[in-house]
Amino acid sequence: MKKETFVTQKQIEEIAKTYPTPFYIYDEKGIRENALALKKAFSWNPGYREFFAVKATPNPFLINLLREYGCGCDCSSYTELLLSDAMGVKGEDIMFSSNDTPAEEYRLAAQLGATINLDDITHIPFLEKTLGYLPKTISCRYNPGGTFSLGTDIMDNPGDAKYGFTTEQMFEGFRILKQKGVENFGIHAFLASNTVTNEYYPTLARQLFELAVKLQRETGAHIAFINLSGGIGIPYRPDQTPNDIAVIGEEVRKVYDQVLKSAGMGDVAIYTELGRFMMGPYGALVTKVIHQKHIYKEYLGVDACAVNLMRPAMYGAYHHITVLGKEDAACDHVYDVTGSLCENNDKFAVDRMLPKVDIGDYMVIHDAGAHGYSMGYNYNGKLKSAELLLHEDGTVQLIRRAETPADYFATFDCFEIYSKLVQ
Repeated sequence: MKKETFVTQKQIEEIAKTYPTPFYIYDEKGIRENALALKKAFSWNPGYREFFAVKATPNPFLINLLREYGCGCDCSSYTELLLSDAMGVKGEDIMFSSNDTPAEEYRLAAQLGATINLDDITHIPFLEKTLGYLPKTISCRYNPGGTFSLGTDIMDNPGDAKYGFTTEQMFEGFRILKQKGVENFGIHAFLASNTVTNEYYPTLARQLFELAVKLQRETGAHIAFINLSGGIGIPYRPDQTPNDIAVIGEEVRKVYDQVLKSAGMGDVAIYTELGRFMMGPYGALVTKVIHQKHIYKEYLGVDACAVNLMRPAMYGAYHHITVLGKEDAACDHVYDVTGSLCENNDKFAVDRMLPKVDIGDYMVIHDAGAHGYSMGYNYNGKLKSAELLLHEDGTVQLIRRAETPADYFATFDCFEIYSKLVQ
């Protein structure tokens, strides 16, 4: 599969006259089409909801696009709850899934009417003590332990993950919660990350659906919803085949009918919490080549760095790179593409085959729309870039300005440098 950009060299050259690189740019058309496809894929379930994982791309302009297709917000922190509230997202439109949760975060979630998803059995008494009561609807996060595999391929290792209730704790927890007056229950699980296979969701669904049947039979708890969470990934590499959300939705439906409907549980709502799948392919980091270095290797220095996109430095993650204006040129040069941090792992690509690159060329770093900007930081005093939205009509909107030195020093408001900068 050839990686195509949703912006052209001409567009970027024009945009850069107003918004200097580096910057993030998002594709409204792609976001809308994808949200509609997801909604259609699960339309067979009357209670279906997508709760977008705010952590992936916490920008209200982008989240509001998804809300037009019925999406709610999956929040994992106090500030993500505040962001959702500021957008007018309240009540059952918020799923609060956190871990090692401070009391004030549970208080705010309850105040907003969010559905609370407990991560540990000890959080039952903690939540009750914090609130003075237990909500009528509560979800519990499940961790089956061991490894999660598809066929002979191990996808992930839940047994090493810090999240969730064990199988035994799920049954004990549901009994405790029911005894304390909880009326509606949810089951949540996230067992593998960034899967590029149509088998993951149906396999996970079967495991959770079978657990739900046993829990309802043995504890008498009413299972109101099952949250398949995230894990549907995107093809970062050109040789990967994308997931087919229509196929995934249909396969989950088959398992739903086989397991839940046959057990008289056909009223259970299905929820998802997709971040990467919803936004990843529709955001790109645009950067300019500002230096070339010829030593033991050939280096291309760009004006972005790991502050703007840390996944390659942190995980060794692959992000495809297109040199604008040279899309059809032969990729016959080997480069490391680097940023300016005082860290040797500040590299967007290592030994990457690219066309001959010249200083001043613009590069598009693909699939950065989720867990890109949001994972940024300020090491070396570097500042986070602007975010732009490319509308369907070709116009561009600034949806987050670039940071300034005044932003960086804002928490030093008692120090002289800040007062000088803001004058």
